[in-house]
Amino acid sequence: MHVAEIWRYPVKSMAGEQLAATELGPDGVPGDRVVQVIDERGRVVTARSRPRLLLHQATLGPDGQPRVDGRPWASAEVARDVQAAAGPDTRLQRFDSLERFDVLPLLVATDGAIATLGVDRRRFRPNLMIGGVAGLAERGWERRVLKIGAALVRAVDLRQRCIMTTFDPDDASQDREILRRIHRELDGTLALNCAVLRPGRIQVGDRVELED
Repeated sequence: MHVAEIWRYPVKSMAGEQLAATELGPDGVPGDRVVQVIDERGRVVTARSRPRLLLHQATLGPDGQPRVDGRPWASAEVARDVQAAAGPDTRLQRFDSLERFDVLPLLVATDGAIATLGVDRRRFRPNLMIGGVAGLAERGWERRVLKIGAALVRAVDLRQRCIMTTFDPDDASQDREILRRIHRELDGTLALNCAVLRPGRIQVGDRVELED
């Protein structure tokens, strides 16, 4: 098994960026989901209810600050785009605490499990895509440890999937049958919620070993 892809999503619910390498730490991939969309009452707004957010891409600039479609995340132009996608009373705000993650800081997916559904892997928004995995083997990885490059990662449990998986990452159109299939065929779960046990550098192509 090997690291096939590394993903970071600097703005929660927006499209992310692929990386060749990263330093995994206690908060997963550095810079992941550090900016969120919030409404006038301070509640987080996501693509579950505002799928047009997926049509904007977030990256980290050379200065380490998030950018949206190539522009500084705090710019007036980005603010207008966010309101157009998520509503007139929404804005971006930075969060650096671990509470910014829905579950755990790292989501690991496998090529075998996604291939069983035959849909675009981007719908599942993994941080790491592990290649060379046979079929649904990931379903036996709960509570086991993955050695990935210089890092150790614990696969805590399978991720319960939500309505986000039904939205096409390219045009935000919806196909509810995808989530129905995940529930029918996979008990509603796919990919693994993970915690970093030992920080370390990883890169695409690194060998992945499963330990007890």
